[in-house]
Amino acid sequence: MAKLTLTQFLTLDGVYQAPGGPEEDTRGGFDLGGWTVPYGDDDFGTFINEVYGRVGAFLLGRRTYEIFAGYWPKRTDPADPVASKLNSLPKYVASRTLESADWDGTTIIGSDLVQEVAALKERTNGEIQMHGSGVLARSLMTHDLIDTLHLIVFPVVLGKGLRFFAEGATPTAFRHTEARTTSTGAAIHTYELAGRPTYGSYA
Repeated sequence: MAKLTLTQFLTLDGVYQAPGGPEEDTRGGFDLGGWTVPYGDDDFGTFINEVYGRVGAFLLGRRTYEIFAGYWPKRTDPADPVASKLNSLPKYVASRTLESADWDGTTIIGSDLVQEVAALKERTNGEIQMHGSGVLARSLMTHDLIDTLHLIVFPVVLGKGLRFFAEGATPTAFRHTEARTTSTGAAIHTYELAGRPTYGSYA
């Protein structure tokens, strides 16, 4: 059975929208895209390469899939640790509106997303990775289907944009298992699913 992991970029105020460029995701008139770019360094690259080094398959939301499919197939260097995995391994895109997927190795799922992802985990070995795909991730977390969170928190506040842990998120407890900080100040935290929160009082 596979573990489902999520790598998510966040601002200090929890925004995940358009981390990679101004035109990446302009929903709601968002005009602050590309906020991770000034913080890219060797430490960040090392972590990303480590993550991709463990992958056996990918699960992506439609928007993230379309961004990736527009870029990574053009990167054909077999020594590229990210492109080589994205271009060669199975990719599952969750969408009820996408009619076709031209990127080699892609399967569209989504008619019964929860059951399909649970079944995908059962029949896959190793690690299924999600990158970005915030809407999909929030949906799957409601059903405790994501086992590991890699949250990369960048030292910037935007004050607007789509937030990852929005109002109405399912109360969930996690176990903190790893932390490191890049030379530019991005904090990388890894959490394992631990179930429901427990509560008490200091009184």
